Amino acid sequence: MSELTVAARYAKAIIDLSQEQNALEAVNNDMAFFLRTLKANSQLAAVLSNPIISHQKKLAVLTALFADKMSKVTLEFFKLMINKGRGEVLYTTAHEFVNQYDVIKHITQATVVSATLLSDANKAALLAEVKAAVGGEVTLDAKVDESLIGGFVLTVGDRQVDTSIASNLKKLKKNFAQGIV
Repeated sequence: MSELTVAARYAKAIIDLSQEQNALEAVNNDMAFFLRTLKANSQLAAVLSNPIISHQKKLAVLTALFADKMSKVTLEFFKLMINKGRGEVLYTTAHEFVNQYDVIKHITQATVVSATLLSDANKAALLAEVKAAVGGEVTLDAKVDESLIGGFVLTVGDRQVDTSIASNLKKLKKNFAQGIV
């Protein structure tokens, strides 16, 4: 069974449990915090996925790091995952949890990559356009990539709008190479 399939099943289980316990928001915050922590500390991710490190040591590390920062439901879930030898899928499970939470709450993730930092007014206008197009709540993540030269690339789910100058130049170069222009 693939790691993603396993993670999706565990994520569904923790979502169901957290809904029963009326702790869905708290567990979502915990999972987001856990993901940020793992992204910032690759050594922690390596410890959790290392089969040589004992379950007790992994549990001790997780407890020391998160005992006073996470809900009991999340900590017990982590304990269960470690005891079942599934430490290597904790990151993917947390990621899947956030994805499934977003589906439940009708939250759409959008990413905009622009050549320069977008102003707050531009972000607000772009966010309003995306909300109008998809409906529901939208979370916009803005990034900067100077190689775009100008314009932006907006990604919403599996759709992408590319208005960057770099992309237009690549298309023009391709057309010249094919003798179309």
